[in-house]
Amino acid sequence: MTDYRAPLRDMHFVFDEVLDAYATLQSLPGQREFGNDLGGAILEEAAKLAENVLAPLNSSGDKQGCHYDPLSKSVKTPDGFRDAYQRFAEGGWTALACSPEFGGQGLPHVLNMMVEEMVCSANLSLGMYPGLTHGAINALTAHGAPELQTRYLPKLISGEWTGTMCLTEPQCGTDLGLIRTRAVPQADGSYALTGTKIWITGGEHDLADNIMHLVLAKLPDAPDSVKGISLFLVPKVLQDGSRNPVFCGGLEHKMGIKGSATCVMNFEGAQGWLIGEANQGLRCMFTMMNSARLMVGMQGLGIAERAYQISLGFARERLQGRSLAGPKAPGQPADPITVHPDVRRNLLRQKVMIEGCRALAYFTGLHEDVAHGHEDPAVRERADDLVQLLTPVVKAFLTDEGFSCANDGLQVLGGSGFTEDWGIEQLVRDARITRIYEGTNGIQALDLVGRKLSLGGGRAVRSYFTLIEGWLGANPQAAHGAAVGRVLKQLQQATLWIASEGMKDPEQAGAAATPYLRLFALTSLAWLWARMAAVATAQLAAGSSESAFYGAKLKSADFFMARVLTETDSLLAELKAGKSTLMAFTDEEFAA
Repeated sequence: MTDYRAPLRDMHFVFDEVLDAYATLQSLPGQREFGNDLGGAILEEAAKLAENVLAPLNSSGDKQGCHYDPLSKSVKTPDGFRDAYQRFAEGGWTALACSPEFGGQGLPHVLNMMVEEMVCSANLSLGMYPGLTHGAINALTAHGAPELQTRYLPKLISGEWTGTMCLTEPQCGTDLGLIRTRAVPQADGSYALTGTKIWITGGEHDLADNIMHLVLAKLPDAPDSVKGISLFLVPKVLQDGSRNPVFCGGLEHKMGIKGSATCVMNFEGAQGWLIGEANQGLRCMFTMMNSARLMVGMQGLGIAERAYQISLGFARERLQGRSLAGPKAPGQPADPITVHPDVRRNLLRQKVMIEGCRALAYFTGLHEDVAHGHEDPAVRERADDLVQLLTPVVKAFLTDEGFSCANDGLQVLGGSGFTEDWGIEQLVRDARITRIYEGTNGIQALDLVGRKLSLGGGRAVRSYFTLIEGWLGANPQAAHGAAVGRVLKQLQQATLWIASEGMKDPEQAGAAATPYLRLFALTSLAWLWARMAAVATAQLAAGSSESAFYGAKLKSADFFMARVLTETDSLLAELKAGKSTLMAFTDEEFAA
């Protein structure tokens, strides 16, 4: 199996050269000193951790999995996971982008996303434990009472404790208004929570001594709908050292991410504290969910990168057949399979989608930092609009492409890919869940068309269109400007169609949602590839010594425009076809 190597050169290209991220970040209070030296050093150290500590445990963690002890109701993670997690926490990686007020390092959110990409490439299962903790930290930071923040944030941020998100129940997932977990007020101001939650990542494990569960529940007098949901913090171990009655009832038997403990959690009158206001849990939950959705997008990107490295390494070594144009390695019994057009198609599609998705993710993460830290409220609002708009796109598109890239990578390996020897079959299995959890990708599409397009009366999407149009206007000679302009017009046309038809019939918007999200994503990637090509052109014109790197960027942009972007025509046609062929079937006709 090819060893994982963090793609630092491409990460720096996107961050430093295309987005000019250091200049943006240094305009924010608290980030004035964050420069290339510091950022580069941090990424180098993260790469070493991912390559040398996390990646070697990925395959063994998959084979061994987590184990549940029904007597103690405890969970043992795979061998080596506890030590690796301790090294991760002790290295300060859990605290990277957290508030210095509670022990965090206060570094940019986008830097944390870049580290998450490497962690997810190296070992997705292990990376999920600290990853979900960030959602709990964000919710507690945004909505928790000061005494709860003081009590719990320092140890969550340091990684001494971990956190969970306890949303789903056996009878409900997306429709959270159906939850049955109840929270009864107690005389001391706390609440007693009773109910069962399922599919809880890191609900029980042996990596840390305490786990903070963030739990959705309903108060006794709450409305029986999403308007009656509240959010509570429920520790595994209470302040006096006693065990809170919240226990793991078992582990899910899963297709992938087997080193991640996915638990059934039973709350048996467990003591918890309200986060935010009563019956406002849905608003608090979205603070967690938005963070988690961006993280899951990075999981898709991380898996795609790892799959590409494996399949490229295999293709360069595997000798099979001769080039259709004549032998390329006459001294060998056969040519490496990289000479074959269809193998190249699989490899190049992986490459251009990964690099385009990386640019989209970092662009979104950079605006998250601006939204949190800029001094001008108007600038913060515009940046937050973009983050809100792009979050479902990042989550859905990057995970769709993560699975697709892993699948294409397995195809390059042929029969070898179907075995455990090369590790790519694990990536296919691990990648599949990313399209489902934290809101299925269909739900992300509905969120985009149902909530995000109408954000601020359409302010967010108009601002995004204006941003792309502004770049095109400022770069009239850009090599792929015409292609970007064409698909932008298609996206604008699709947006108007949804606004018009969806207003008359919500099912029309629902039927159009998934092709619309993909059209939105491909338009965004086209713009970002045009920007990457422009940077590469300028570097080559300036006589850069990295001609192979920048030359590959130009050829990758050409490939994307010629062989990927053509998909937008069919997406627009599918979208405009409307709901009729989807909704015409009766229940009986599905089985006819």
